[in-house]
Amino acid sequence: MTDAAQNTGPMMAADGTTLKSSLNRALRRQKLRALMLIAPLLIFVLVTFIAPIADMLFRSVENQIVSDTLPRTTTLLAEWEGDGGDLPAPEVFEALYTDIFIAQERKLHTRLGSRLNYELTGVSSLFRKSGRRVEDMGEVYQDQFEDLDSFWKDSENWNALMGSDDWLADQTAWDDKSDTRQPAFELREGIEDLLPQTAATFEIFADFVQNEDEDNLAKEDPWALVYSALYNDLIQEPDVSGYAGPGSAELLEAMGAVGTFETVDYPAAFEKIDKDWHSIDVWQTIQTYSPDFTSGYFLNAVDMKKSPDGPEMRPDNEQIYIKLFIRTLFMSLVITGSCILLGYPVAWILANLPARTANLLMILVLLPFWTSLLVRTSAWKVMLQQQGVINDTLVWLGVVADDSRLALINNQTGTIIAMTHILLPFMILPLYSVMKTIPPSYLRAAKSLGATNWTAFWRVYFPQSVPGIGAGSILVFILSIGYYITPELVGGTTGTFISNRIAYHISSSLNWGLAAALGAILLAVVLGLYWAYDKIVGIDNVKLGG
Repeated sequence: MTDAAQNTGPMMAADGTTLKSSLNRALRRQKLRALMLIAPLLIFVLVTFIAPIADMLFRSVENQIVSDTLPRTTTLLAEWEGDGGDLPAPEVFEALYTDIFIAQERKLHTRLGSRLNYELTGVSSLFRKSGRRVEDMGEVYQDQFEDLDSFWKDSENWNALMGSDDWLADQTAWDDKSDTRQPAFELREGIEDLLPQTAATFEIFADFVQNEDEDNLAKEDPWALVYSALYNDLIQEPDVSGYAGPGSAELLEAMGAVGTFETVDYPAAFEKIDKDWHSIDVWQTIQTYSPDFTSGYFLNAVDMKKSPDGPEMRPDNEQIYIKLFIRTLFMSLVITGSCILLGYPVAWILANLPARTANLLMILVLLPFWTSLLVRTSAWKVMLQQQGVINDTLVWLGVVADDSRLALINNQTGTIIAMTHILLPFMILPLYSVMKTIPPSYLRAAKSLGATNWTAFWRVYFPQSVPGIGAGSILVFILSIGYYITPELVGGTTGTFISNRIAYHISSSLNWGLAAALGAILLAVVLGLYWAYDKIVGIDNVKLGG
């Protein structure tokens, strides 16, 4: 009775724990070992596949270049209503002057112009021209301050006025032994409250000189922008009488004189640089693309654009991407069909020949893999031209007249021929591996029951080879839809794919956002077709043999 009562408790392992706990611990260890075995492959896939796709998707909506380059302008421009037909307020033009001045010192204004030029032609040259001439506005105030007192000509006086005592001491020590990095600039205590715009601008100037140009700040004259900021601060009549630091007397004198200074009419000054600055379209484009994230790249990828009234189609003469997507899908399907028609008989022959002969012919199928893709494509470029081997042969056979040679290159025909040849092995190999598993006795049995050769093939053999067709079609179609080297060489203007446009934007125009959007759409199309294929055929029916 006692033994029976003891046996009703949980079963124990040798180490004193319950058998259930011991089993769970063993399973966890087993899973951990399995995870550690696949961890290198998992990390490799994440780094080389998942991360680039995630970065591509982010770049397709990221648009921080406008707000980062024109932070003051975009902030003020958010309140502007462009639909009324009025230009932005003068404060917006003044903010644009500040932003472009800083951007041109950092060589960022041309990048911004190139970005906005995709949306409105001519903006690139507008920003480039403005970057060269925007300094003239600040020099109006710089000349007047320097004419007022020579104090404002000396960079060391500016450093004494704006820099803290500790930084000045460190800077002096650094000048004596300039083999180390110069001390980071620090504002004088209280100067930010007294001259807020000047302090902020001088701090940007100091950071640029020390960290981007890596020059000696003590020997660099301030930007003309700093003088403009000083004028804006002094015209507000701050209480400089309570300031007793370096330059206090000159500061007090300048505040009394700024009321008589010649001022800059920023809207007129920008119109003088280029009349396009008084174009509503330019300001609407800047405002439209001010947010950090945008749908503009995706709209451009489907021949649309953002406008103040919402998305709209581009003019007919600017629509290209939808046509390229349709052409890419059509030609990829044609190439896949061509590979099926040419590859199926070859795979059938290989599967039904003796092993020794089949292996010899398989070497011929694999032989193109031993030759450079560029060499094979270049060979087709030579063979397909109007004075090439194929046309010469057709003329010799009398199929075509000498003055009516076929145009087989720099068009869709050339792309289809060259890519069919290149991708044909990817169709033959899956077909061969599936056909090799089909017993020949099935056909003999069908014929013995009275079926004709065609009936036996179509009703018995072909259905069993469909998984190979499916596997080969997926391989060929996905490879062809992303090809760009072969279409670039033999496709001309009518035989190129959307991938050629993606490569152009990545390597030439440097419009990575549009390239990412085009790539994302292409990825979505492929995934959609894969989903449709799974629903219609069934991905479980695709196999490479077995």
